[in-house]
Amino acid sequence: MDNKYASIISRVKALVIDSIILILLMYSATEIFGLFDNIPNYLRIGVFVFLFLLYEPILVSVFGATIGHFFNDIEVKRESNENKNLNLPFAIARFITKLFLGWISLLTVNSTKKKQAIHDYVGQSVVKPYKNKK
Repeated sequence: MDNKYASIISRVKALVIDSIILILLMYSATEIFGLFDNIPNYLRIGVFVFLFLLYEPILVSVFGATIGHFFNDIEVKRESNENKNLNLPFAIARFITKLFLGWISLLTVNSTKKKQAIHDYVGQSVVKPYKNKK
């Protein structure tokens, strides 16, 4: 039972990897925009929205994991059916809660049976080891 859900250490490592990836993506976008004279504001806004607001929710809802989750062999699934990914609205709600609460959201992880953070309660999700790994 101890290995059925992801530890807080795995979650933090995934967050660090995702942060590094976002920094690299921001740098890449800046360099690409620098190659052009006029970049429309809507394109800059679109890239910003994707990087800061949709990166995690889209990857979690489509693939069940961000790149950081993938490298730490963990995945985010629905609490009601651990074989299914979250749908996008729940993934967005989960991310927004995680964004606003920060590390405070992780305070509940070790006190619950399913090792759920506060943002997992909001998103009705669980974080567990990747299904093909033991």
